Amino acid sequence: MKLAATAQDHLTVHTVPVPDPGDLIARLPHPTALAWIRHGDGIVGWGEAARITLPATPAPFPADRFTAAARALRHLFDTADVHDPLALPGTGPVAFGSFGFDPTTTDSVLIVPRRVLGRRDGTAWLTTIGDTAEPPTPATPLRTPTRLHWTDGALPEHAWKHAVATAVDRIRHGHLGKVVLARDLTAHADTPIDTRVLLHRLARRYPACYTFSCDGLVGATPELLIRRTGDHIESLVLAGTTARGADTTDDHTRAARLFTSAKDREEHRYAADMVRDALTPLCHDLTIPDEPTLLTLPNLTHLASPVHGRLTDHHTVLDVVAALHPTPAVCGTPTTTALDLIRELEGMNRGRYAGPTGWIDARGDGEWGIALRCADIHGTRARLFAGCGIVADSDPAAELAEANTKFRVMQDALHS
Repeated sequence: MKLAATAQDHLTVHTVPVPDPGDLIARLPHPTALAWIRHGDGIVGWGEAARITLPATPAPFPADRFTAAARALRHLFDTADVHDPLALPGTGPVAFGSFGFDPTTTDSVLIVPRRVLGRRDGTAWLTTIGDTAEPPTPATPLRTPTRLHWTDGALPEHAWKHAVATAVDRIRHGHLGKVVLARDLTAHADTPIDTRVLLHRLARRYPACYTFSCDGLVGATPELLIRRTGDHIESLVLAGTTARGADTTDDHTRAARLFTSAKDREEHRYAADMVRDALTPLCHDLTIPDEPTLLTLPNLTHLASPVHGRLTDHHTVLDVVAALHPTPAVCGTPTTTALDLIRELEGMNRGRYAGPTGWIDARGDGEWGIALRCADIHGTRARLFAGCGIVADSDPAAELAEANTKFRVMQDALHS
């Protein structure tokens, strides 16, 4: 565990109400963007007051990195001099974070920005860490990605289908109930990719998703892992997916087929049962519906189960994240067996794909999603990810088609 050299031992934090800033993403002054936006509301940040990087966690203790992160943030925030008359979720000091999917990797990071601009339920605010009289950060013009060319990731299509077939065979022989296998693709541009351009396009096309950016990881996830507001928590279980239809009739047919699909119902049940088991010890009141509903997005339809609960103690949002990650929706079940099979078959390090991403404030409130429909941006390179839940009835060709559909979110964001 370490703080960046730029971190201050003692933070001075000022939050003030401001007039409605309009498009939050448009206020980001440069490509090093931090963001969490849904339906236009949320928070964006820039600058860096502190950075917490997290070491790999030994396999028997997967939750230790979340505990270590919470401890480091608590020290940072408890010693801060905070002036926050609003005291709303997301006001005062905030850390944006993204954690690696696999606890044995060193991909996890938390960043406390020097500036946070936010809006919630008609109230807007600006949080400044350090000198409030410091001149605004000069804005740089947006740069649209140009002349993209694509290369395969760790596994070409035929090899990934073989991996799916291997997983199906293991499942049918009783080794596990479900595993989620992911693919990656790489896009190369002529000039450095500006994350703000991607954020604009994603937020406009997928307003009901959570558009996020943290340390180069950019995406629009439909999956809310956890939201904490005081003792109230919310989650959304998504598992079971179909592409949208070519017309209204086809769309309704696909949705009905998904809703009655034994394969997709089984996949969803694994995820919902795990969330129930993980949250029950933390809550004195927990509600998960017996039947999933359909969540319709511009490109996909999912089986969805909304979750609501009341925490028994003062657990922070990171405590709940630690209890939930990784869910069967992104890993499989049993967790340890599925994670071992992912390491064996995917042929790659997922990095922060399918890991928790979001924000936490000094009160322990926050919102965290699962980093899906995303790309990891490094200069002129974008690494895209897509995954599919594999169960006994999975067909490798159908799973490849689903993964390719999921890739299109970020492919379209890069192209236009």
